[in-house]
Amino acid sequence: MSFERIHLIVMDSVGIGEAPDAADFDDVGADTLGKIARVCGGLHMPNMAKLGLSNIRPIPGIPAAERPMAYYGKMQEASRSKDTMTGHWEIMGLYIDQPFRVFPEGFPDELIRRIEAKTGRKVIGNKPASGTQIIQELGEEHMRTGALIVYTSADSVLQIAAHEEVIPLDELYAICEYCREITRDDPYRIGRIIARPFVGTKAGEFTRTANRRDFALKPFGRTTMNELKDHGLEVIALGKITDIYDGEGITRTIRTESNMDGMDKFVATFDEPFTGLSFINLVDFDSKYGHRRDPQGYARALEEFDRRLPEVLDKMTERDLLIITADHGNDPTFKGTDHTRELVPLLVYSPRFLAGGKQLPLRKTFADVGATIADNFGVPLPENGTSFLEDLR
Repeated sequence: MSFERIHLIVMDSVGIGEAPDAADFDDVGADTLGKIARVCGGLHMPNMAKLGLSNIRPIPGIPAAERPMAYYGKMQEASRSKDTMTGHWEIMGLYIDQPFRVFPEGFPDELIRRIEAKTGRKVIGNKPASGTQIIQELGEEHMRTGALIVYTSADSVLQIAAHEEVIPLDELYAICEYCREITRDDPYRIGRIIARPFVGTKAGEFTRTANRRDFALKPFGRTTMNELKDHGLEVIALGKITDIYDGEGITRTIRTESNMDGMDKFVATFDEPFTGLSFINLVDFDSKYGHRRDPQGYARALEEFDRRLPEVLDKMTERDLLIITADHGNDPTFKGTDHTRELVPLLVYSPRFLAGGKQLPLRKTFADVGATIADNFGVPLPENGTSFLEDLR
């Protein structure tokens, strides 16, 4: 069974219950989908229901399908982390045994001094913070002084916020590129440097723009995407996929501004005559609602995504395979603001499945997705993962 095109949607942070090793991450009880549904009195996602979401496990408000359209199951992360980059890299066949570093107390003075010396600008902030909140807190001081607003989060990120009229985008990106170079290795080993431009005139009115740019570490080895590209197949990266893989194994990048803009552009790829992979990350679930511990907003975003699914399904032909999954959890009802160590859903659909789908065995690694994609296109399989292509026959 070979498909001409595989379309992969990663619902960023949409976990489906604590992983077996959740205690190792202090995440016992985390359940992104389940807790959102319970807090919000149930989720209305009829299209995901038809595919088989509640056949994976019961989700309040979402009925189990008598005849699921998709093959369905759960995946367990093998890498020793719960980071966006780690989850995505594993999806494409790479394991990360040494987690990227996080900085819950802010970055070391030595690193801050190097940034200040290189840029000629002072650093303010230097603490874990919500990006939307810290620009309200420090935006006016930044506009007066030209200082860099540096902050982090529960992820392995160094973020730099700057007003677009105070620090031009080219300068901000150059600063982030410098920070990327000096933090690749120990003792820092930071996963991503993120430029966070904003606009506005005063506190309470500052808003972030769509000119965010991520400067990620390159994957530490080859992925399924490298194999696809090297064998002349298309790898269309939508949203922040290009940033997560630092451009490796990608033939075309399509930037997106939001989940719904991403869905617009993802749907449009179905009208293009390509052979290979289209791959999108829907980041709003994580960045706007998970980290901000907003279950109601998260629920609205999930239901909004569900309403867009018919556009995808209606464009699919027998040459298309759709895979929907996630990269980690981020339970918006849980303590703190960190990701949560969870299993992730797996839904696999094609119009070829005339008899409907059935349950897939628990995948012991996210890398089974990359192995399946490689198997479908007849390219070398990644070092990790087992293809489930035969299970779809």
